[in-house]
Amino acid sequence: MKLDTTFYRERNALVAAHDLLGMALFTSIHGVRTAGIITETEAYMGEGDKASHASGGRRTRRNEVMYADGGVAYVYLCYGIHHLFNVVVLGKDQPHAVLIRAIHPLHGAEVMLDRRRSPTLTTGGPGTLTQALGIRTDHNREDLTGGRIWLEDVGVKVPEKKIVIGPRVGVDYAGEDARLPYRFRIAPSQLIR
Repeated sequence: MKLDTTFYRERNALVAAHDLLGMALFTSIHGVRTAGIITETEAYMGEGDKASHASGGRRTRRNEVMYADGGVAYVYLCYGIHHLFNVVVLGKDQPHAVLIRAIHPLHGAEVMLDRRRSPTLTTGGPGTLTQALGIRTDHNREDLTGGRIWLEDVGVKVPEKKIVIGPRVGVDYAGEDARLPYRFRIAPSQLIR
């Protein structure tokens, strides 16, 4: 079942980052459908979070979508190479977002492999999963209840004891906020249907 706006608007980034584990991220790019089970996320808690693009109330052309009502995509370019996909949550002017860091391929593995241009299909990083799913910065602001990028509850249940919680990756600039337990991942080989 496709997630509706209620899911996105009733959860802050920390709750959504936890709840998105086991959900499926789907794309339909140029009529080609691909999907993967979300296995790793990171929460970015808005203006008070020094690791967030909205830290201190910063508003730029790049991060303006974080201030929109929840249920849209925030896709930005990292290091000029990687297109990173985030789910915007909460309401207008509450810039919370969840970075999707990894997926387990569910549908369209051959297409994902071709998009990755790699002998093995890897989707264990935020840049590799967007490449595999065909997500680019062109999809910034995409309505996640629409037909190009969406999330579904596909019945994967992740027991709490199989969720590993720890600090986010690559945010050392955030000082003490870099150590906050805002990263969630499913322990390897623990997907349950």
